[in-house]
Amino acid sequence: MGVPKRRTSKSRKNKRRSIWGRKAAPPLVECPQCHQLKLNHRVCPKCGYYKGRAAVQVAE
Repeated sequence: MGVPKRRTSKSRKNKRRSIWGRKAAPPLVECPQCHQLKLNHRVCPKCGYYKGRAAVQVAE
């Protein structure tokens, strides 16, 4: 079993963990039907359209 020969320094450990806390903003695109922002490759929650056709019924 592999065992580390030297202790991992605080700076090296923190560099590795630095990406844990930060998340990028989700990619938002404009719906071609109602022009509201929606997530990419998802049905529009406002109008229910996806790829130019009605995918789900939206209660108004």
